[in-house]
Amino acid sequence: MDRNTFRHQLEIYRTPYEEESAFISDFAELTLDPLAYKRERLEGHFTASAWIVNERRTHTLLTLHRKLGRWLQLGGHADGNENLIEVALKEAEEESGLKSLKLVDSSIFDLDKHIIPERPHVPEHFHYDVRYLFEADINEPLIMSNESISLAWITFDSVVDMIGYNPSILRMLEKTSKSEILL
Repeated sequence: MDRNTFRHQLEIYRTPYEEESAFISDFAELTLDPLAYKRERLEGHFTASAWIVNERRTHTLLTLHRKLGRWLQLGGHADGNENLIEVALKEAEEESGLKSLKLVDSSIFDLDKHIIPERPHVPEHFHYDVRYLFEADINEPLIMSNESISLAWITFDSVVDMIGYNPSILRMLEKTSKSEILL
């Protein structure tokens, strides 16, 4: 997938969630920037994430992110790769050690534009995060990367208790529960 294919996916992407719908045009506009897929674009850039669920759709794999100190889905920077599905898969494999990861659908699963706080040598900026739905074997051993404090399969019923209020994760959880393609 290249930026033109991704731009087309954005043009046809529909969501009933107002907060997500509000920034689809920002994502489409960003595809026109030559630096969109590189973290050198200091105002913001594309990232990709894997929303990983087990086959029975009872658990999701989350990481307690070392730098942000929050439970999140696995993912990371595109670093020049315009194929965001490849980015999401690579990041998920690196952060979990899972080999059983399977892309459920090549369509966009979720979009989220969020602010990343300033750190030494990195100004505050936006991540334009494109999420894809993956499935994995819940019984496969996990190998935690140094980017995580913890890594765990969390039951859908426990996600809110574990993460607190994070509207983008709650939105993906709701999408997973409602999706007809999953069952």
